[in-house]
Amino acid sequence: MSREWDALDESRRAFMINAFEIDILPGVWGDLAEEDKKLPVSALAEMLLDLVDRGWVEVRRVAPWTAPDGTPGYQPGEPVPRAELPAVLADPDEWEYPAEWAEWIGALTLTETPEGWRVNRIGPEEEGYPAGS
Repeated sequence: MSREWDALDESRRAFMINAFEIDILPGVWGDLAEEDKKLPVSALAEMLLDLVDRGWVEVRRVAPWTAPDGTPGYQPGEPVPRAELPAVLADPDEWEYPAEWAEWIGALTLTETPEGWRVNRIGPEEEGYPAGS
C-alpha cells in the first residue's frame, strides 16, 4: 500500500474500501472505527469530503442499468457536484439503507477515482521506497 494509505485513519480507510467496492454510502457503517460509529453524520461527512477533496473518491447516485441479456441492475450515475455535497451528506436518510432493493436507484454510492485507485494499490516498491520499508 502507499504512504497515503498508511497515513489514513481507520474510518477514512473505511470510506476508501466502500469506494473500491462501489457500495452505497450506508455500507461504510460496517467498516468504520468503532468509536466513529457514534459520531454525527456531519463529522462523518467531513471525513468523506476530505477524501473527495484529495481527488480519491467521488460521490454518485445509483442509476439503473440493463445487462446485455436484459437483466436489470444498477450502476454508479454521474458524480454529485462538490458544491452540493455538504447539503446532501447532511441528510441522515442518505446514511441509511433503503427499505427495498428497488429503492437503491438514487441512493448515494462511492467510487474510486484513478488517483484513489493508486492510493489503494501501489506498494512501496512501486513508489521507489527502499525494500522492507
